[in-house]
Amino acid sequence: MRKIVIDPVTRIEGHAKITIQLDDDDRVVETAFHVTQVRGFEKFTEGRPYYEMPSITARICGICPISHLLASAKACDAIMSVRIPPTAAKLREALHCGQIIQSHALSFFHLSAPDLLLGFDSPPERRNIIGVLEDHPYMARDGIALRKFGQQVIEGLAKERIHPSWIVPGGVNAPLDPAVRDRILAGLPEAKAITRRTFAFFKSVVDDFPDEIAHFGNCPTMYAGLTDADGGLQLYDGSVRFIDAEGKVVVPAMPAEDYGSYIGEATLANSYLKAPYFKPHGHPAGIYRVGPLARLNVATHCGSPEADAEFAEYHQRFGKVVQSSFHFHYARLVEIVYALERLEALLDAPSILDTHVRARAGVNALEGVGIAEAPRGMLIHHYKVNEAGAITWANLIVATGHNNLAIGKSVDEVARHFIHERKLSEGVLNRVSAVVRAYDPCLSCSTHAADQYPVEISLLDADGDVLDRVRS
Repeated sequence: MRKIVIDPVTRIEGHAKITIQLDDDDRVVETAFHVTQVRGFEKFTEGRPYYEMPSITARICGICPISHLLASAKACDAIMSVRIPPTAAKLREALHCGQIIQSHALSFFHLSAPDLLLGFDSPPERRNIIGVLEDHPYMARDGIALRKFGQQVIEGLAKERIHPSWIVPGGVNAPLDPAVRDRILAGLPEAKAITRRTFAFFKSVVDDFPDEIAHFGNCPTMYAGLTDADGGLQLYDGSVRFIDAEGKVVVPAMPAEDYGSYIGEATLANSYLKAPYFKPHGHPAGIYRVGPLARLNVATHCGSPEADAEFAEYHQRFGKVVQSSFHFHYARLVEIVYALERLEALLDAPSILDTHVRARAGVNALEGVGIAEAPRGMLIHHYKVNEAGAITWANLIVATGHNNLAIGKSVDEVARHFIHERKLSEGVLNRVSAVVRAYDPCLSCSTHAADQYPVEISLLDADGDVLDRVRS
């Protein structure tokens, strides 16, 4: 018996490792995906005023703070029992479009493009953004420009690119400046052109990866994501829809406050990342996926012209329910198209410059749940408060958590398929890491628990042999 350890998994946000156990014939017998860092925002927010929660929880991550701001603010809206002004809802969604664009651009161009452009078996010292810049400078420049545009949308609307204070319980704290609107609209044509060029390239090469498509988490699971009443893709608002592996709608419209009836949270012994599951099916059978792949599976359409055309081609090419996690990459590009078109529609709305953008109220409910679609998938914030509005309990379920069981299953599938020889190549082990990158995990966001963390303490002698072990 021998063990392979990939530590750390590279080109992801946060810290993780993978262990692969081999038998005497070097066949894979067991794998594990370990998230090795601990957060804990639920606990240290206790006692804070509920209206501070958007600003506090946004500090969970520097990559997707806007998503936490939105889910948190929606939970606070529920505690206040207010309906935010329509223009405030549009502005929140516009900000989220900027977040989707910049985050998806980061994932596709900076984290995954080295594999897609240079090859999974290319030398690791070149398989990075510098290698992309040298061999495909136009693609590298496009990636930088597209991400910059998304960040400039955030900065223009919220006055800060990271951790802005513009989103508040009840709406936003300032109306849109007409000059900012015009500047963003002026930048949209080039952002769309970049996305079209990238799409044309990716469509021309996607069929060059048949082995990866067939074995990168190509397994039947459930899927979950926000949709509107007509089944259209939603990133900011809507209700949660669950479908099964054949595309049958299992839960058509789960209200945010009912998530506990459908989503359970398991604790794993080998990771600080909890493992949500579809509660009616139990753990671990209730595995489901979230994020771009899942959103395009649960939705019936996007709702904007170019994105709907890409959506139709995507499903015509890969099927009604797209199973392979390799196609997270393709789905991200569809969502960038949608986010650009949706951003344009929102900024062109006649009411977008209205000045009434915030509803004010105190504590009118002792509990609130907010759900938004982070770039990586469904994000849930759930708060309980006392009569004075102080947080007494909080629970966060982030996108990477929802995908935890699926990531582990995907790692196992890739390892069992590609590791089959006595001599291991670096490219084979890169594929094990690459399937994790396909999910674009945000591990800084992910490690939160409602109850307890799994803890193991081992006592070793001078030779490294285990003398005793205690598990919580």
